[in-house]
Amino acid sequence: MAARAYWQGQIRLALVSIPVEIYSATKSGASISFRQIHEPSGKPISYEKVVRGVGPVDRDEIVKGYELSKGNYVLLDEDEIDAVKIESRKTLELVQFVDQGEIDVFYFEKPYYVVPADDLADEAYVVLREALRKAKKVALGQMSVRGREVLVSLKPCGKGIVLETLRYADEVRRAQSYFKDIPDDTPDAELLDLATTLIDKKTAPFDAGEFEDRYVEALKALVEKKAKARGKKVLEDIEEPSSTGGSNVIDLMAALKESVDPDAKASAKKAPARKTATKKSGTTKSTRSKASGSKTSRSSRSRKSA
Repeated sequence: MAARAYWQGQIRLALVSIPVEIYSATKSGASISFRQIHEPSGKPISYEKVVRGVGPVDRDEIVKGYELSKGNYVLLDEDEIDAVKIESRKTLELVQFVDQGEIDVFYFEKPYYVVPADDLADEAYVVLREALRKAKKVALGQMSVRGREVLVSLKPCGKGIVLETLRYADEVRRAQSYFKDIPDDTPDAELLDLATTLIDKKTAPFDAGEFEDRYVEALKALVEKKAKARGKKVLEDIEEPSSTGGSNVIDLMAALKESVDPDAKASAKKAPARKTATKKSGTTKSTRSKASGSKTSRSSRSRKSA
């Protein structure tokens, strides 16, 4: 089954219009969802609309309300809400361009693929893609989706263009309230060098296929086992984290050095063991010499007695 377009329309840059179709770049197939089940009957649980002190109510008695203060609501009809919805324009006008990397990561919400709607749109599409790439810019605009206006960015991606929906400023919490108590000190140069070395050591090209949601995979395996068990409980072994004991105080320098060169600590641990083994070997040799001397003395005494 072909994917359904999230949006169809045209991208407009001044007097140039490019017919496009926009498709979601992500899917939710990796997640697992659960239903609540009534165990005695095995049937799913449904939910009734209930008003406290009144009981169940009909669906046609329900309206939307906006809470002004605790317990005080402004009631709105669907017609009133529809009247203020943004007109469903089929044009995404590019109104501004910004440098790549200028938009903070927490403004980005969800990615979409932008493709030409037909062969006639190919040329203008490629010109826009390459112009953005050459200028190293990201395009910004707003488009109407399901009655609301969505802020979006467009940037080149391989042979295509990726659109990302963006959060508005009032949807993002300011970082200052979270980071204000963090000290602004300059770290020790050696610590910084060690941390940088560790980062360089673990640097590799990004490949999303190298990572998996282990919790989801474990859930899938559990569901499969439970299905085969025909209703019997399946208990999974849970690996508990090992207890290292001792103090929680971390020697940052030692931890970084060991992280950069794990063999260094291992070599240091092995050295005393070799020393002890040598000492034992010396002791054994000495014992053997004494035993040999004692044996010779006994032989000499035996000959004299004879």
